[in-house]
Amino acid sequence: MPHTFTRDKTFWTIALQVTILNFYLGGFGPAQPLLRADQGTSLTIAGLHGTAMGVAAICAGLSNSRWVHYFGREKTSWIGMWLFCIGVLMFVTFKSVGFTLTATFLGGMGTSMVINNMVTRLSSHFKQATPLALPQSNGINSVGFVFGTIAVGTLAGTSISWRFGLLLTIPATIILYFFSRDKNRDVHDRDVSVRQKGKLSRTYWIACFGFFICICTEFATSFWAAALLRDRVGGTASAATLAIVALGSGMAVGRWYGAIVLKKLKLDQQLITIIILQFIGFAIFWFSHNILISLVSLFINGLGISMQFALCSLRLISFSDKRPDLAIGISSLAAGSGIALAPFILGVLGDHLGISRAYLMVPVLILIALTIVILIPSKEESHELQN
Repeated sequence: MPHTFTRDKTFWTIALQVTILNFYLGGFGPAQPLLRADQGTSLTIAGLHGTAMGVAAICAGLSNSRWVHYFGREKTSWIGMWLFCIGVLMFVTFKSVGFTLTATFLGGMGTSMVINNMVTRLSSHFKQATPLALPQSNGINSVGFVFGTIAVGTLAGTSISWRFGLLLTIPATIILYFFSRDKNRDVHDRDVSVRQKGKLSRTYWIACFGFFICICTEFATSFWAAALLRDRVGGTASAATLAIVALGSGMAVGRWYGAIVLKKLKLDQQLITIIILQFIGFAIFWFSHNILISLVSLFINGLGISMQFALCSLRLISFSDKRPDLAIGISSLAAGSGIALAPFILGVLGDHLGISRAYLMVPVLILIALTIVILIPSKEESHELQN
């Protein structure tokens, strides 16, 4: 793997697209206590927003190869960005549960369309440097996550609705669109393009299940860590939301520096290392009743979660027999299922057992993910993809 690469216009356009999406996700996930307070709902009903986002990811994944065949990866990404903006506008404008669930579905559909093609666009553009470029792109994305959390937490302590902070994503999308326009780029020809289809191997599906487990642990943590923090150390919803900045900061640092620090390790070894780190961080967080220790452990959690999406995606592509759009599209089924199920099931368990006991499902899932990575080694020679 090359130890450096050129961060060109393509890199920054893709990175900033997902940064805008992460601004929304950074404000949305930890704001679940605020949303519950606004709507007067239970943990179970609030968890349905994660379910809506997950179902949207599944729909985006099932249709990904068709979108790419018809429009190309770049245009499909921008269609996703505009769909995301429609969802954000609806979420801010309407307050009833029915509308916020619909808005979350539309936003989630657009988000998944962009993220699916982020992986394949970077892989096609950077070839062998992808294991470095993809995590660093995600590191920039995490800045959006942190600032989204700060925006929501800050507005929650004022007379201004916390939802208005999310509206910043719309003008940011418009500005980025005009900044990124390139008249010299290759135009997608759907008559020449061949839609990727067919059956994938058994090892792909086992690895895809491991990817599903990783997504479950990430979204269970990001959706309900604020609730567990309030349960353990007290404080306002605003303070708990701001505390999740520690999680996002750990993700940002891990994504930017992780590939550099772990560059001497193979792909699977990198993934095993950060999953173990996540387990350690979670264990400290669950046992902690001290705000400072909780913040440090959330940062460690973020480091552990940071590169899992990127490394798991590269593993899945390596099992795809040079069909990256198909492999990443199907991986959205796993990601969407994880996003849909983990926050909802944790919410249901939280209503019946309390959020503290319910959270014990996370370390079990972490150990399952670790076992799958160890038992199903990747084909690392497959990083260089077809266009």
